Amino acid sequence: MKTIINTIAALLVFGGLMAVAGSANDCDGACMETANTLGEMLTVAGVGLTMMLFGAILLYKNSEEA
Repeated sequence: MKTIINTIAALLVFGGLMAVAGSANDCDGACMETANTLGEMLTVAGVGLTMMLFGAILLYKNSEEA
């Protein structure tokens, strides 16, 4: 069971990192009509940070158990 929780937590951290990294939907100005608004970017970044934080807490708490 510990391995399953660690795997899920690691996927949360990785997915959150990917969400934060891609939150701006950057296209170097060539496709501004499909770029995210500031509110959308902050929402995606906030969800990504929450995923990373929750995954890190799960990993930390699961490593304390004997």
